[in-house]
Amino acid sequence: MSTAQSEISTILLDKVADWLTETSLAGDDLKTIVRGFCERLAAAGLPLARVHLSFSMLHPLYDALGFTWRRGQGMEVEGFRKSNGGPSDRFTRSPYYHLFSNNLDHLRRRLHPDVPSEFPIFDELKLIGVTDYLAFVHSFGGNTNQGMVGSWSTDSPGGFSDNMIAALLRMQNHLAVASKMAVLHKLTDNMLTTYLGGDAGKRVLNGQIKRGEGDTVRAALVMADMRHSTRLAETAGRDVYIETLNQYFDAIAAPFNRAGGQILSFLGDGFLAVYPCERHRAPSELACQAALAATHKAIKRMAELNARRNQEGLDEIGYGIGLHVGNVMYGNVGLSDRLTFSVFGSAVNEVQRLQVLTKNSPSRILASKDFANYCANGSWVTVGEEKLPGVKQKFTVLFPDLSETPPADDDGGLEAIYDRISDAEQVILLHRDASKLPLRDPALKGFQ
Repeated sequence: MSTAQSEISTILLDKVADWLTETSLAGDDLKTIVRGFCERLAAAGLPLARVHLSFSMLHPLYDALGFTWRRGQGMEVEGFRKSNGGPSDRFTRSPYYHLFSNNLDHLRRRLHPDVPSEFPIFDELKLIGVTDYLAFVHSFGGNTNQGMVGSWSTDSPGGFSDNMIAALLRMQNHLAVASKMAVLHKLTDNMLTTYLGGDAGKRVLNGQIKRGEGDTVRAALVMADMRHSTRLAETAGRDVYIETLNQYFDAIAAPFNRAGGQILSFLGDGFLAVYPCERHRAPSELACQAALAATHKAIKRMAELNARRNQEGLDEIGYGIGLHVGNVMYGNVGLSDRLTFSVFGSAVNEVQRLQVLTKNSPSRILASKDFANYCANGSWVTVGEEKLPGVKQKFTVLFPDLSETPPADDDGGLEAIYDRISDAEQVILLHRDASKLPLRDPALKGFQ
């Protein structure tokens, strides 16, 4: 407990403001900003016992990302999930709800052990010796719901002095600017990663946005496509069709978006994934073997999905996968003011033709000889030489022996997909550790 009114150093407060500016320009994440901010405020002489800050976020499952700092105990990070049933009873009896309902910016209450608590959270704060509480709402401005809410708590016997409140309000403005920068930076990074892929998103964010800019790289290539999707779209209706597509992509595509792979394009009911590598043999082997391991996982997950659909009386989802390796052009093409970032070249055309061949093949998976040669640890069955449409030379086409034991699936199989948020949803989270956060209702005590 703080036993005396601490002297506030305006010089140190100025240093905190300068530090916030520097971290904003450096692109630091919210966790770094909030933790450093709270520690520096305490070092500047503010007798803070507890600070809570929550930031609204653009995410289909989460309303906010919350941070609770306690003096001498560090910081907790929480993700607050949306609720379809409206605000919970606990939240409607919180100081934040009172602020929102009455269109207030601040709420200050002195806490006395012998006086009944106005809000349930005050009983919990009294147990840790809090004597004064100041809650606030701070919009990020403009026509947006983005912003932050928070509270400052002290255990100083005299509570917050007017000078302390003035200091907190002043620093609150600096924090809002730094936080907005961090939120927008992370949101931009996450959205580019979600829609373009990890490497392509970083390239665009770093300024590679001119038409024609790019590199020639070597990569293992994967092209997959859903079978009979046109008939499904015509007969099943929009909602059923979209739900089927999402189930299909969750099952077949997710393995190719990890372990060095990235999905560059979703093409209707298909997708293109790449495993970039260097041009000599060892990296090419690693890339092709990673793509083959992901293919085994995709096959297993599709089998699980189709078994589930059979139990529900639904038709199985058919698919085909082409595997290839080659040099591709990796960069921007399109109109001068409307570009796409992907891979192009003869190898991309060839893997697409291999995927089409699976429609009339005994195997749903077909690979080029070049790809199979880099996967010597697997057994392959030769189909023969095939003339690919639009390709001059004939291709020796093979398919993997699926009777072999596939690589261990470390992602829990398809059932886990239905019990967690999707990869695309996770990546939009505004904090890099958000996929590890506890899923908490906003009514819990951290959200106050």
